[in-house]
Amino acid sequence: MKRILAGVGLMLGSAAPAQEAPTRDLAVINAPLPDDQAALKAHVLFLADDVLKGREASSPEFMIAAHYVAAQFYAAGLRPAGDKGGYLQDVPLVAYRAADHGDLVLSRGDTPQPLIFGEDYTPGAVAARATTTLDAPVVFVGQGIVAPGYKRDDYAGVDVRGKIVAVLGGVPSRFQSEERAHFASPATKAEIAAQHGAVGMIVIAPRATGRAGAGWDRARTTWARPDGTGYAPGVPVLATISAAGGAKLFAGAKTSWATIVKGADNDSTPIRAFILPGTLTVSLHTGFEPSHSANVAGLLPGSDPKLKDEVVVLSAHLDHLGVGRADTAGDTIYNGAEDNATGIASLIEEARRFKASGKPPRRSILFLAVTAEEKGLVGSDYFARHPTLPLDRIVADVNLDMPILTYAFQDMTVFGADRSTLGPIVSKAVAALGVTMSPDPDPSQGIFVRSDHYRFVQQGVPSVFLWPGQAGDGKAAWADFFAHHYHQPSDEIGQKLDWAQGVRFVAANYAIAREIADGDARPRWNKGDFFGLLYHGYGAK
Repeated sequence: MKRILAGVGLMLGSAAPAQEAPTRDLAVINAPLPDDQAALKAHVLFLADDVLKGREASSPEFMIAAHYVAAQFYAAGLRPAGDKGGYLQDVPLVAYRAADHGDLVLSRGDTPQPLIFGEDYTPGAVAARATTTLDAPVVFVGQGIVAPGYKRDDYAGVDVRGKIVAVLGGVPSRFQSEERAHFASPATKAEIAAQHGAVGMIVIAPRATGRAGAGWDRARTTWARPDGTGYAPGVPVLATISAAGGAKLFAGAKTSWATIVKGADNDSTPIRAFILPGTLTVSLHTGFEPSHSANVAGLLPGSDPKLKDEVVVLSAHLDHLGVGRADTAGDTIYNGAEDNATGIASLIEEARRFKASGKPPRRSILFLAVTAEEKGLVGSDYFARHPTLPLDRIVADVNLDMPILTYAFQDMTVFGADRSTLGPIVSKAVAALGVTMSPDPDPSQGIFVRSDHYRFVQQGVPSVFLWPGQAGDGKAAWADFFAHHYHQPSDEIGQKLDWAQGVRFVAANYAIAREIADGDARPRWNKGDFFGLLYHGYGAK
């Protein structure tokens, strides 16, 4: 605690940049509100203040935010559900990056052909090891997809055990949007490669020309394993191959490079897998920078003797982007007011509603503020793989991420609603508040796989992700936010946030959580659902 107070004092001593003050009308920001609105706003006032410097996951300022949330969980009557009897779960993080340009050499006969960094390839960063050396044949496997439900198997007819696979990016356009987003992920392609016995993967970018090596040493983040390396499922992604490198890689192959380039633009007829001539020798080095962060977990115990051991998770991410490039006004602090201080504030106020109701839920509810969402859903992945309570007790996750509160919402978009019995539960709960449920307004974005609830999906847990919808003024409000504030320093408390809508959002989420926690039956996947079957979820078979 002394360290925390010292950190607060240090930060207050280095307050917001001087250029910030003239741009804010503090009288408007601090205008009085009804108690329920003021309580919600108070959390955002603190969490999105410049003094927390954008709450980057590995920063001291993030830890101050985490202790603030822990204190609010305590005040709401939640029991500690973190490590060692506390509210915080330590999350070891590691940033990893390519330590040098690496070496990729093609060998055909007695004439090795080194590929040229920045012209032919960009090296990968291998999270799981500091040094990666391979000497193996390369097998082209199209887009690297195996999807029996779509009668698609890009590995048909080849044996890739002990070999490096070369894959094209992309997914067939005929795939359902959320499933398309799943298969488009390089991580998914790397896991499929591992399942087939491959030892590495290279990604072919046939349209990439010019500065192919740009950004080669950018840092990525994952959670750290005990040996200090990072967790990364699947085979290592060794490199991205440009058009120039692809021409060299496919020289002398039974299918020409020109055919591969043409096929990359036409996914209706996939190119059959085949082995490329020669072998590829790869040598890569990865550097690691360890750090620590924390998830915050508070438990509201259930009251029903038969159901209290089942747990409903309500999640939201606490981190944002920290300090970065200045905008046109010279502001460098990415405050993250709506992304996601409003989600965390809603989570806290939801816990307070349960306490104020005087009626404990039948099932237990875990309120979970996760770290490192902005770094790739890392904190939620760590919790899902290292839960502080038994994973088989978790029956649902409802995720709150970036609710836009600048308009009077008439509907709610619930990603994943059509995949499990959570859909009807949510529909019933919000209908009681006069709010309808709307379908995904832009399926091409694959939002279902892009927020923290997806890490619970990957553990077989039925999950949904809620946004105020786009009916009425919603479409224009969302367009304005993404055009002018998303991941920008302007996402701060000075926006014209409608706190009455924030209270409505909390009420809707409280109704949803209450309905799930008090229902007779636990949520289950719809029979035959793609994600339910893929991750062995309850009810999918």
